[in-house]
Amino acid sequence: MTQTPLCVACEGTVAPDGHCWDCGADQPDYRVRMEATGADGAAGVSDRGARRGINADALALAAAGDWTTGVVCDGVSMSPRAERAAQLAAETGCAALAERLVGGDLPETALSRSAARAGRAVEALSGTESPAPACTYVAGAVGPEGLWVAWVGDSRAYWLPEQGPAVLLTEDDTGEFGAISAWLGADAEPAEPGSRSLRPTVPGVLLLCTDGLTRYLADPADLRAAVPSPRRGDSWLPAARALVGHALDRGGHDNVTALLLPVGDR
Repeated sequence: MTQTPLCVACEGTVAPDGHCWDCGADQPDYRVRMEATGADGAAGVSDRGARRGINADALALAAAGDWTTGVVCDGVSMSPRAERAAQLAAETGCAALAERLVGGDLPETALSRSAARAGRAVEALSGTESPAPACTYVAGAVGPEGLWVAWVGDSRAYWLPEQGPAVLLTEDDTGEFGAISAWLGADAEPAEPGSRSLRPTVPGVLLLCTDGLTRYLADPADLRAAVPSPRRGDSWLPAARALVGHALDRGGHDNVTALLLPVGDR
């Protein structure tokens, strides 16, 4: 897993907005690119892209007994402190999801309650600001019996099997002209996250990603073709790098994040 960086000026703690909590120094190239690895080869990459000044995407990974959990968030670009909202939601939601699964919650319940916990954390950032910090949210839980996902907004989850057709598991929360119609934040309407489960009969990988990737690779079949499967027991980090690299090679107009959670024996 990634570690919290230290301030380049005083070695203090770096805040989610790229400034030191202790001395206030701006951190050069903070969160330009982040990589994370977890249990059973799970891995993710987030990159600022070529056109954005900050990376307002975030990802989190956790292992919880027989479960591997992950969350990907995308800060809403028109909201203040979008990068902080995304990072807080990803870390809070992933930790709560892992805790609830270990505690015996049904996956559907764990996903719903952890998304709500992430939403409350983002709401607490707002204070008196209007508009308030906001982000999208997609979470996945992989266990011995299958995989479960939940989402709010237009960040997506895909099932990419070793054999058979790939499947888009989520439905974008979007309205007129493609604008998102649901998000986490104080300005959001109360809503239950969308959810879906799958019990695969073949090994594969669950992809959680932001629209910085799907603007270039939206079709499930194209995504599957772009993901190089690692050898048995190896990390999916090279595959996550390949997906992010695909978006960057095509212009990298937005932040781009891809998180891969392996499913089944390989």
